[in-house]
Amino acid sequence: MIENVTVSMNRDSRFRPECTQKCDEMNPHELLLYAAAECTAYTLLAMLESLHIEPQRIEIGYSGDIGDEKKTPRGIFRSFHVVYNIACDTEADQTRISRAVRLTHEKYGPMTQMLRRIAPVSQEIAIVTTQPEKA
Repeated sequence: MIENVTVSMNRDSRFRPECTQKCDEMNPHELLLYAAAECTAYTLLAMLESLHIEPQRIEIGYSGDIGDEKKTPRGIFRSFHVVYNIACDTEADQTRISRAVRLTHEKYGPMTQMLRRIAPVSQEIAIVTTQPEKA
């Protein structure tokens, strides 16, 4: 069984879950993934602010594979997967954001570090620029 939670933020707003559920409606697995996504998002945002980069949009999704009852105890995560989708203004920002995402995922994200102690954490990164290339 796969659980999945995504948080997103546009400029000048807070991170919000992309689902229609509120926190008090989420099950414990979804709450853990939501906390991981929001913690990772704020860690990345702080790093980007220190680099003076304002992304247009940040979307971070966490999913977790919960073990099959026949193979592992119910409710134990076997793996996690993080998807980073970020829109920025320029190619120069794209390169700098890519490095910040890697550092957030591999070194500075406290929730990701904690989840790595439970199960493997894989990642996908998509960073797009909105300004056309100069000819």
